[in-house]
Amino acid sequence: MRHRILLAVVTVLAIVGLASPAAAITNGTYDGNNHPYIAYEDNLAFACTGTLLSPTVMLTAAHCFSDSTSGLGNNPTTGAPLVRVSFDPNLINTPAAQRTWYVGTYYFDPGFVIGAKGGLPHFDTHDVAVIIFGEAGCTTPVGSASTYVCGPVPASANMNQYGTLPALGLVDTLAMNTPIDNAGYGVQGFVNGGGPCDPNCKKSDGDSATRFYAPTTLVTSNDVISDEFIKMHSNKGGTCFGDSGGPNLLGGTNVVLGVNSFVANLVCTANTYSYRVDTAQALDWIHATVTAHGASL
Repeated sequence: MRHRILLAVVTVLAIVGLASPAAAITNGTYDGNNHPYIAYEDNLAFACTGTLLSPTVMLTAAHCFSDSTSGLGNNPTTGAPLVRVSFDPNLINTPAAQRTWYVGTYYFDPGFVIGAKGGLPHFDTHDVAVIIFGEAGCTTPVGSASTYVCGPVPASANMNQYGTLPALGLVDTLAMNTPIDNAGYGVQGFVNGGGPCDPNCKKSDGDSATRFYAPTTLVTSNDVISDEFIKMHSNKGGTCFGDSGGPNLLGGTNVVLGVNSFVANLVCTANTYSYRVDTAQALDWIHATVTAHGASL
């Protein structure tokens, strides 16, 4: 199962100056400042994408950092792991001394589990998490060339723009091929690796850590996972490793329908799946967690 259905998270390598990203296999283009509330996030071990919903709340996926040790440590007050985020759309090409990181505490739905049932049904259930900014216990690294900030995210970081949660059950009202906008910092394509090409050249990840955008469309269904996941085409623009937790926006809006959860093959060319955040379970958990940690939407 793990070879066929792959969580869309990517291991962090060194984020250093590389060549400018090429057009993605998922038909993406450089996003620039079109979605300034969508951020890169990592714990110095794994990288994902998230959506800022308010100065104190970022929406992301549970599988991103729930089973790894954060290189930034844990919040000494709550015990939850710390993560860092950047809103720089061209992060990979920004020198370390010019990067600004916002540090928050990561909380994931305790109902999250991989492989709750055999096969595809509910493979990645309860895959939702939030990052809380401005909570007591935030700490920053010492001696880094980059700037680290604790506290609510200032409007200057995201151009005072935010994503928003959907109405309850919104996905169920949408027609087949409804436009969806995807943006994230994940892998933008694949290149042939080294070594012999007999019988096949091995594909390896291409550029990432730059915010790319791609439109796609909804695949409506009434199958066994449609109550938890939305399914999207990838031929017009898809998601890939590192886009985990990033938003699927209702076309032309800032309304988040779901967070990127998993892809179906190693080169991200098949349909992609996202955990719905318009369900009662997801919305209730998000609101309760935000309130419990003194943040607001």
